[in-house]
Amino acid sequence: LASKRYPASPNSDVGKCWSNAGAPLTINEILQGKTAITPETALQFELVLGLPASFWNTRESKYREFLARRAEGARLAKLEEWVKRFPFREMVRRGWLEDARRVPDRAHALLEFFGVASPAQWDAVHRRHAVAFRKSAAFEANPTALAAWLRMGVRHGERTHCERYAHERFRECLGRARSLTRQPPEVFQDELRRLCAEAGVAVVFVPQLERCRAHGATRWLTPHKALIQLSIRYKTEDHLWFTFFHEAAHILLHRKKAIFLEGAKQVGDEEDEANRFAADFLIPPDRFGEIAAWETHSEAAIKDFAASVGVSPGIVVGRLQHDGHLPHSHCNDLKLRLEWVALDPAVA
Repeated sequence: LASKRYPASPNSDVGKCWSNAGAPLTINEILQGKTAITPETALQFELVLGLPASFWNTRESKYREFLARRAEGARLAKLEEWVKRFPFREMVRRGWLEDARRVPDRAHALLEFFGVASPAQWDAVHRRHAVAFRKSAAFEANPTALAAWLRMGVRHGERTHCERYAHERFRECLGRARSLTRQPPEVFQDELRRLCAEAGVAVVFVPQLERCRAHGATRWLTPHKALIQLSIRYKTEDHLWFTFFHEAAHILLHRKKAIFLEGAKQVGDEEDEANRFAADFLIPPDRFGEIAAWETHSEAAIKDFAASVGVSPGIVVGRLQHDGHLPHSHCNDLKLRLEWVALDPAVA
């Protein structure tokens, strides 16, 4: 037997790999990651080495993904100062994020949570929120805590199935929601969400983060689906229900492209209009004028009046206190205090 060396075809990848001159160069470049395994090269490897082209293509894809992830990790490692701006540990305790110790992992978790690719994109989104959120001088919100709270509301809202928004149906829904003020949270929470979803409005309850300072928010997720986000910052039913009807007014009366955020103090014509809508919807002006004129307000009389107008006694107490007809220290036993319990899918 004798051997004979055949010249390689000048246009063949395999020829390049196994020719006397080309083998070390091309094989080394592939092994060093300098040259990618193309689909054509993979087919040639299949012929020469007996392993299918899919094997080589998969290995090449995984290797390129590994390189990209390594580069991404290096980029994320530089975001330590950005990561420190967020209440990461509190978000983990709430169950909003998976725990992570390394800066790249925390940065990745935060970017994924907010649905952005970079801090620059996050800043662009936050600037829109900052314009909408009118903070009072007494309560300065932590912007990153506020942004996280808002984002959690959007995530829940997007998962909430709603019918297509119907203006008149939502207005009718509010009348039925008003009667729920006399029910405990174990009843009104789920029923309120159901009623509003049937009218095209997702209602979500999201506990506030420390220094978030927000108790309500309204926005449109799509042209046909609105979102009302509520916390129980003040932990009493009168504040919760007033906030709900205030946010409902923004949906009924105001611009779809706006984001309305309720903090310690709100200013502006739209806020005044929403405040008036909520106050009058809960207690009709003529009826409130009746009780406001009383010289004294006993708990028994307030209960009877609340039953006659169809709302909870706590709402009547809260309105009387707010308008200066009742000291803030009086009749608070009639207010139902609220607290978070085991969190359900729409509360986190």
